[in-house]
Amino acid sequence: MRVATALSMLVLGAGAIGHAALTSLDTGISRVDPFRDMKNRPKAGHGMNLLVVGTDGRERIGPEEKEKYRLGGAPCHCTDTIMLVHLSADRRRASVVSLPRDSYAEIPEHTDRNTGRHHRAHPVKLNAAYAEGGPALTVRTVEHMTKVKIDHYLEVDFTSFMKTVDAVGGVEICTARPLKDRYTGLDLTPGTHRLDGGGALRYVRSRHVDGGADLGRMQRQQRFVAALIEQATSSGVLLNPVRFRAVAATMLGSVRADRGFGSDEMLALGRAMRGFSAASSEFTSVPIGALTTAPGIGATVKWDPARSERLFRMIREDKPLAPASARGKRARLVEVSPQRIRVQVYNGTGRAGLGRTVDAALRSTGFATTRSPLNAGGSAVARTHVTYDPRWDRSARALATALRDCEVRAVRGQGPTLRVVAGADFDGVVPVRAQDADRGEFGAVTGDEVTCR
Repeated sequence: MRVATALSMLVLGAGAIGHAALTSLDTGISRVDPFRDMKNRPKAGHGMNLLVVGTDGRERIGPEEKEKYRLGGAPCHCTDTIMLVHLSADRRRASVVSLPRDSYAEIPEHTDRNTGRHHRAHPVKLNAAYAEGGPALTVRTVEHMTKVKIDHYLEVDFTSFMKTVDAVGGVEICTARPLKDRYTGLDLTPGTHRLDGGGALRYVRSRHVDGGADLGRMQRQQRFVAALIEQATSSGVLLNPVRFRAVAATMLGSVRADRGFGSDEMLALGRAMRGFSAASSEFTSVPIGALTTAPGIGATVKWDPARSERLFRMIREDKPLAPASARGKRARLVEVSPQRIRVQVYNGTGRAGLGRTVDAALRSTGFATTRSPLNAGGSAVARTHVTYDPRWDRSARALATALRDCEVRAVRGQGPTLRVVAGADFDGVVPVRAQDADRGEFGAVTGDEVTCR
């Protein structure tokens, strides 16, 4: 969940305010050695690969904050978020792949760091690798599963997450539907919200707002990372040395990194990533094949072997994951994917060809039009309107958004097909997208697609 902190540290490095400043900040980073004595590692690919993990650090949070943000329970000494971050060789793209914490994993042979006992390779949930062998076993396990060589390791603690969000001035989050989770206290109405540190913590922790559980939470965490990058790169933080240092010090105070990731590396990355923005990032989760119950370890998710292999091969080959057709397109957020909405278009004016124009425009943004527009008949219509069966009200709102919030009229018994009567005021269609819509083979989205418009 705190992967946003580490990613933003890289983005903030684009300010490149000087080697001395970064060197002084470097001293605040705790060091680990996750690559010690590692053998038979995957072959290096193109670009840079970072394994970013968020660890449970609630033991460092005071009782008042625990109660306020509903952080009860004992710390698990495990990873609750694992993301593989690939920075392209030209430093113009960051590909972020979420690895479900409950993934079925085969841990390599190792010595338990807590008991000193030697263990043969055995199956566990992926997040248990950290509990048994710390960063080193986590890296070994991920490399074994992905065949991607990890160049750097970043570990972000739970405790300074809220301070980091507050340091950048809060983060703007959009939602097309209500988000409410009684376990975390999250309660957001549809629309745009600026979250402070506490609100952001609730947002990234919630897993009971829909049927997606951890998979839905990963998508919200990805949206939060994109929004934090957008805030960091557009708010002037990078251009203000005082703010840069304050924010970076807050972030780095909770980061543990491998010994090879120091000020020189951060400065080089900062210089290379100037101009980096939310649109430069892309997000996806490893393709899931099945939900299973494994003896001795409980409910797990198994990766789709063919699709996950293709995904990580593209990472190794430094190829983008999001389809080119989606890049750079801005779309308004709606509840229902336009691909699921059937639409019949009518020309309500005397303008020849208007029906075909409206049908084609709606189809271009994804709506399942009939491709056979009709004439409405009767007197000319001044204002475009949508008629719909009340059972399909969410679809109607999505269509009205694409038609610039045109008039909507409920018609009981009309059925699942929505009807658009194009009036004289029609002046085009606004692109729309569903919040959790899949894009391409891996469902990857670019950062600008999931931030607020």
